[in-house]
Parts: sequence; C-alpha cells; structure tokens
Amino acid sequence: MLIKSVNGKTPSYPDDCYIAENATIVGDVTLGDSCSVWFNAVVRGDVNAIIIGNKVNIQDGAVIHCTYEKHATIIGDNVSIGHNAIVHGCTIHNNVLIGMGAIVMDGCVVESNAIVAAGAVVTQNTRIESGTIYAGVPAKKVKDIDQSDFAGEIARISNNYVMYAGWFKDDE
Repeated sequence: MLIKSVNGKTPSYPDDCYIAENATIVGDVTLGDSCSVWFNAVVRGDVNAIIIGNKVNIQDGAVIHCTYEKHATIIGDNVSIGHNAIVHGCTIHNNVLIGMGAIVMDGCVVESNAIVAAGAVVTQNTRIESGTIYAGVPAKKVKDIDQSDFAGEIARISNNYVMYAGWFKDDE
C-alpha cells in the first residue's frame, strides 16, 4: 500500500481497516472503523479533505478525489463504492451504494438509503433523494427503493465487505 503525506497532511485510519497492498491513500484522508480500500483503489486527499465514515468499502480501481479550494469529499457510514467508480468533490450520506463504474461529480449530494446504478453519471450539483435509485447518463431517478428489496441489499454488501476484509487481514 502507498500511504503518503502531502503538504503536512497524513492519512489516518484505525487498525481494523483493510488496505490492499497496491491501494493508494494520500494526504488529508480520514477513514472510520472497519473500512476497506481494495486493489488499485486511489483515495487522494491532496487538494482538499476526504472524510470517510465507518464500514465503507472502496472497491477495486475506484477513485475518490476532491476539488481544490471548493469541494471536500465526505462519505458517511455503510457505503459501498463499486469497482472503478469515481467519487469526486461530493457528499454521500449513510447506507448508500455507488454502483460499478458510476461517476459522482463535484457538488453532488447523495442522501441516505439511495443507490447510484452501475455506469451512471451523476452530473455536477445533483441531489439524489433518500430512498431512490438513479441510473443513466446523465443520471435520473428511475424508481423509489422498495425497503424490503433494496435497503437490505445496501446493508448486505457493506457487511460482506467487512467479512471479505477479514479474510485478507487474517492472512497478513
């Protein structure tokens, strides 16, 4: 893993986090408890702060960045950032799934209990309401989340990634 200080800011994360050997975490980054940063993921807090809550998984190839002098990136608890997703200068609340290859741009807010579908592009300053699924390019609301179907899926993925991280930590 590459953990690097920039401009006097050093990433911080608790011992129970799993960070893959080739993940990169740079600068003003704070991770909460039970997080995982997977292979080839980049969390780059060089130009602004990145604050990540508890039980967040940043999957393979994902990029988390921020915007100089404008937008920090804030991610709540129980969030899954899918493979190759880009999360840039935005706020993501609790219990959110950002699908594989999705892009969430500057100034966006993804409220709690929402899903951004795989491949979606959430354009600048979009607000995604709680309890919805957004999909497409540009991303638009496609449905309300049925609590029995999708809300449990968000929690299941978050919990599974804590389990997967345990497999890798056991082998260290």
